[in-house]
Amino acid sequence: MRINVIGTSGSGKTTFSRQLAEILNIPFIEMDALYWGPNWRPAEEEDFHFRLSEALSKPDWVLDGNYSRTTQLKWKRVEAVIWLDFSFPRTLFQAISRAGQRLRSQQELWPDTGNRESLRMLFSKDSIVLWTITSYRSRKQKIHSWMRDPTYQHIQFHQLRSPQDAAAFLKAVREEPQVLYRDRMI
Repeated sequence: MRINVIGTSGSGKTTFSRQLAEILNIPFIEMDALYWGPNWRPAEEEDFHFRLSEALSKPDWVLDGNYSRTTQLKWKRVEAVIWLDFSFPRTLFQAISRAGQRLRSQQELWPDTGNRESLRMLFSKDSIVLWTITSYRSRKQKIHSWMRDPTYQHIQFHQLRSPQDAAAFLKAVREEPQVLYRDRMI
């Protein structure tokens, strides 16, 4: 099984992806962990593509993340794409809550990077909350265009519109994993 979980920042992709990978007992791949280096330094494009290609070479995985410039690479072998398409207020609330939790905990976000949430980062032009606000609409439009693109007709798309839909979907997969391929939920 090769599954990509997508959605706007703050939609809960990482949490959902980890849960799905655990249910299916297959590897979880977090794109942010492949992209971000120490001191919030992004990976060079070639290195990022190499890391992603290597991670995706495994037979089964749940991939968490968008990174539009990698769509052709990600979706060359993907079988199902799950879109967490929650409302803007819900997504913004989740992005703010997550940033606050990370700020309080000071937990390192990705191993060996030292990257932690900070007030400076939260209120900068690179803020994840600001990114959520400014990219929400355009991300939805882009995902809709991918779903209609004949290039990606081999992919089983599932559009989950609320946390309740996400929970129900995980429950359905737990009971019968083939639901990933049988029921097109859009």
